[in-house]
Amino acid sequence: MVFKRLLGSLGVGGPTVDTVLDPAPVRPGGTLTGQVGLQGGTAAFDIEHITLELVARVEAEHEQGESDAVVAFERFTVGGGFRLAEGERRDVPFAVTLPWETPVTELHGQPLGIVLGVRTELAVAGARDKGDLDALTVAPLPVQETVLEALGQLGFGFRSADLEYGRIGGTGQQLPFYQEIELTPAPQYAHQVNEIEVTFLAHPGGMEVVLEADKRGGLFSGGHDAVTRFTVTHDGPAVPVAEVDGWIRHLVEHRASYGPQGAYGHGDAYGGHGHEAGHRSGPGLGTAVAAGAAGLAVGVAGGLVAAEVVDEVGDFFEGDEGDEEEDEG
Repeated sequence: MVFKRLLGSLGVGGPTVDTVLDPAPVRPGGTLTGQVGLQGGTAAFDIEHITLELVARVEAEHEQGESDAVVAFERFTVGGGFRLAEGERRDVPFAVTLPWETPVTELHGQPLGIVLGVRTELAVAGARDKGDLDALTVAPLPVQETVLEALGQLGFGFRSADLEYGRIGGTGQQLPFYQEIELTPAPQYAHQVNEIEVTFLAHPGGMEVVLEADKRGGLFSGGHDAVTRFTVTHDGPAVPVAEVDGWIRHLVEHRASYGPQGAYGHGDAYGGHGHEAGHRSGPGLGTAVAAGAAGLAVGVAGGLVAAEVVDEVGDFFEGDEGDEEEDEG
């Protein structure tokens, strides 16, 4: 869904911008395509540049607790340097490459509750207006699907997904935030962990899989977090279920304890091929997400998921509309 907005900084009669993204979901590291539609106003204007800005709603921790924040994580200049005549209609096509760490917003067509957007900035005669905001839908990479499906077959269930502001130590993380997919434990691990959190940090050569377990406490000890990470490639064979189970076994047996923002890089790469791990067969995590995320979509900030983009910036990112009004002033 898109909306048109008058270039407020130029007053009545200025050009309008209407960006339309191609409907097919894009993958991390893939190409996002679409076009920026411009409609001339009551006079000619010099369009200095047209910029697309990728934004995400993230959770940020601070002294007062936790709150949502809007983070811009990439910018692309897709046009400009021309004069838009009075009343002229012009479409500017674009094709831009998403960062490899772009969060995943859906799995098998089911929204995960992650909110990403593409904001269009139009610079005209020295004034700038962020006048169009569109939802961005991102599907997982094949290797991400493979790992999640393996976890589902092991019996882990989808609980929730969010974006956390901050960096994971010891990794090659590039963006200022990371995505956590929270899973309920498989029955065979339920006595050891409360939940498992999965983070994917993709790059052109492969992907780091960061796993964190909220481990249960014993009779004479409290619970704690254990963290480890593994590396997989994009072009290799599908990650076997037994290997993913080996990752989990390595994680829950790991003795080191880290805080929520601890050094994730202390985990060893685990060669799980040939590891005989017992697991129950069953539907993959995509099936679990179909059931779990469908209910999640209703409860996330009043349904603010990628498929439910509303007509105003303030409704899409809470509190963001006021910031735009300040920009226009």
